[in-house]
Amino acid sequence: MQKDLKLSFFWHMHQPDYRDSTGVMKMPWVFLHAIKDYYEMPWILSLYPSLKATFNITPPLIEQLNLYSEPTKNDYFLDLWLQHPSKLEASEREWLIKTCKSSNFDTMVKPLSTYATLFHQEYLDDKEMIDLEVLFILSWSGIYLRQNNKSVKRLLQKANGFTQKDKQSLLDELAAFVLEILPFYGKLAKEGVISLSTTPYNHPILPLLFDMDNAHKANEHAALPDNPLCLADDAIEQVDRSIALYKETFGLAPTGFWPAEGAVDERSVELYSKLGLKWIATDEAILFRSLGSDDRTALYSSYKYKDVTIGFRDHGISDLLGFTYRFKSPHEAAEHFVNTIEPLAEDPETQTLFVILDGENAWEFFEENAFPFFTGLYERLSELEWCDTVTMDEVAAADSKELEQLAPGSWIGGDFSTWSGHAEKNRAWELIYQTKRDVEHYNHPISDEIAKKIQFHFLASECSDWFWWYGDDHVTDFALEFDALFRNHLITIYQLLDIYPPADLLIPIISNKSTASFMVKPQSAITPDIDGKHSNFFDWIGSGSIDESRLFSTMDRVRGPIEKIYYGHDKEHVFIAFEGDIESLKDNDVTLQIIIEETEEDYSVVIGEENPECQVKCVVADGIELAIPFSLFEGNTRIHLRFEFEEKNTILQTLPGYGALEIDIDEDYTKNWFV
Repeated sequence: MQKDLKLSFFWHMHQPDYRDSTGVMKMPWVFLHAIKDYYEMPWILSLYPSLKATFNITPPLIEQLNLYSEPTKNDYFLDLWLQHPSKLEASEREWLIKTCKSSNFDTMVKPLSTYATLFHQEYLDDKEMIDLEVLFILSWSGIYLRQNNKSVKRLLQKANGFTQKDKQSLLDELAAFVLEILPFYGKLAKEGVISLSTTPYNHPILPLLFDMDNAHKANEHAALPDNPLCLADDAIEQVDRSIALYKETFGLAPTGFWPAEGAVDERSVELYSKLGLKWIATDEAILFRSLGSDDRTALYSSYKYKDVTIGFRDHGISDLLGFTYRFKSPHEAAEHFVNTIEPLAEDPETQTLFVILDGENAWEFFEENAFPFFTGLYERLSELEWCDTVTMDEVAAADSKELEQLAPGSWIGGDFSTWSGHAEKNRAWELIYQTKRDVEHYNHPISDEIAKKIQFHFLASECSDWFWWYGDDHVTDFALEFDALFRNHLITIYQLLDIYPPADLLIPIISNKSTASFMVKPQSAITPDIDGKHSNFFDWIGSGSIDESRLFSTMDRVRGPIEKIYYGHDKEHVFIAFEGDIESLKDNDVTLQIIIEETEEDYSVVIGEENPECQVKCVVADGIELAIPFSLFEGNTRIHLRFEFEEKNTILQTLPGYGALEIDIDEDYTKNWFV
């Protein structure tokens, strides 16, 4: 039967370059995602012979995966991890514990009972420390390893009481496993199961290297760094180095690129075309700005610009996988996905749906590393007669529409505000420019060896990830570490020239930010007047709050209409208030689903209408305010609530963005009283 819809899954695999001036990786995320995601994602796909997808592997990831031939020499975390805790300095022990407590609690820590106990313990003796270390690595071990690796299976069964010998055997096997990942991708690519692509060498925002004014072209309100330099030579070298590394790794030239962060402009695409690349991909916002229209029917085709085929992702559908389906059962998620894409297959104008997202960062928020989700989704897709999965190579070989112009922008908001504009982001660029100028004005001979090292650190400093964590739009407990890594690249350039680094580089750019920056816990009981107006400021004094506009970390998503949540309770009700673009929700048949995890019940209210049959009181005016009676909690005193705004089977936003809102209705607030 003719398949009416082509579905192109595109999984982007990336880590920044964590190597310092000595070549040692200072953070462990390459290793951790290697044992959890990098092999597992293509492996799950390979279980379904009728399905295909595209995988992007960035150069820093390729190079750092190869370093696990000598794990303790090249990975600072694993070097500390393998040592007996008694040999660690206090600062080393503290950082190791911080890192070993960075796993997602609900999905990775809680299933391992000893880990859950140690996770909340302030003091750990050496034996407990060894248990914490091993359980941390086991929590990151994916389903493939849990099913197929003898050491992982044995240690999971052992559960606690681990030894240094256990650590050594586990590391030996996992390091060997990591070295199998790239050959596995090469094998699947040769078999036609996947298309493979790569990214400019250090994952830079290439359009900003060519011309910082692209930030202003994409957003006329953007503030530019002072005295910007054109870094076109670096931009070209970023692409050349990437192609060379890909050839070295996989034995042939790449056919396609994922521009870092989907960042494009006309000049960068001209470069890709000149170098023989057949395709790239980016976000729907770029297409709409290029066409001067937001007609969504235009989205479901591939386009050509400068002889390069471009796939534009459906941002909303991609976000379902990255942010929403973690809250649904595998069956519910698969059915919702199928029901969402089926109308596209019925539209004669639709050719290809592009679903593009990070291939590594979402799955720790799913049960069992999303294995049940993917097997459920892939099984369902395998059954469909009206949908066929295709690779980007196959898309590029088919006919495409011509695109007359290409607007500059990225896959986040269609502009470059994630990497420029904020004072911290701009300061990072200014330090690069300052260092560039100082090297250009250096009057002494520089050997070829030193020149190569200097250029490496310049390219590394241009990585998009550093700028991601500057400003107030993303949050991580490791922000200071990222800041130090960025500045270290520039400091090293001065050291290579035997010049004392400018004092500017020794001062952190970033402020110390953590999850506290977007969440405030309730301080007292509240009994607000539920009128949707926040009419009495004092009604919500003492409430907890969540600032959704700041709740974005390693991935970004469409930022929905709700920007802030207030919450609290008295002796009879839990109270919730939503602030944001409420007007957009009133007249569009938007439904709010209120899910109580403990009872597995959900309650539905239609925004802007009377809901007399619902036991939840909901009033909509300037804001949305809810009163949820305790009777719905069926005696549970610690409850977890989720909220989902939906319009005609399209999920507009799932709240809170980090998971479920925990409320302890037995909370004693007297400790917060003062006189």
